[in-house]
Amino acid sequence: MGKIISVANQKGGVGKTTTTVNLGACLGSLGKKVLIIDADPQGNSTSGFGIDKNACELNLYSVLIEKASIKSCIQVTQFKNVSICPCNMDLLGAELLIDKEENKEYILKEALKPVRDDYDFILIDCPPSLNYITLNAFCATDSVLIPIQCEYYALEGVSDLTTNIKIIKQSVNPDIEIEGILLTMFDTRTNLSILVADDVKACFPDKVFKTAIPRNTRLGEAPSFGQPIIYYDKWCKGAESYTLLAKEVIKKNK
Repeated sequence: MGKIISVANQKGGVGKTTTTVNLGACLGSLGKKVLIIDADPQGNSTSGFGIDKNACELNLYSVLIEKASIKSCIQVTQFKNVSICPCNMDLLGAELLIDKEENKEYILKEALKPVRDDYDFILIDCPPSLNYITLNAFCATDSVLIPIQCEYYALEGVSDLTTNIKIIKQSVNPDIEIEGILLTMFDTRTNLSILVADDVKACFPDKVFKTAIPRNTRLGEAPSFGQPIIYYDKWCKGAESYTLLAKEVIKKNK
């Protein structure tokens, strides 16, 4: 049965989509079958794999609102072992419509059941807010991977998110856990990055990944070419770091 991991942080701009795309691609390159669920209406995970999000007639909106089977929406990407259920701005309209559904928290969980055994990992790229889309992801997921940017106020967002995860665990998904906290945009040349890293490790002992993702120009360029970093520039620091992260995730889930 595939491990479902939601990549989430209620704060935007922390590297959530970058992590979903590049962790997924690296897991695939290491021989794991991966399904990406793009649950952020911006559709950046979709375009990050070189797919035209506006040309996707069947997407996550089709699954959540129109009750299409997820199998009909999944596209095989050009990258090794990676498939995706895409999304686009259509998903913005799902929020109000989901509110009218019965068992509205569990729509995605039920939708994923027919394909869960087909993959080793299913990664859900969540929107940067706790709405019904994120709630669906959290009800479907086994764990949450939390990217955190190495900057002031970073811990505030993580504390809020972990509190919400505890509420989810107590109410609608008793199996949800924290997969780990990922330090992103880490710069060893600055005291700030080191101080933030130390604070995060002190607050969340044993939850922080050993791998930190550095600030890297090539990581920022890759999405505009529709390629994960290991295909855009496999020798850069960003590619090396996401490969190490993928190995950590695989080791943790043996």
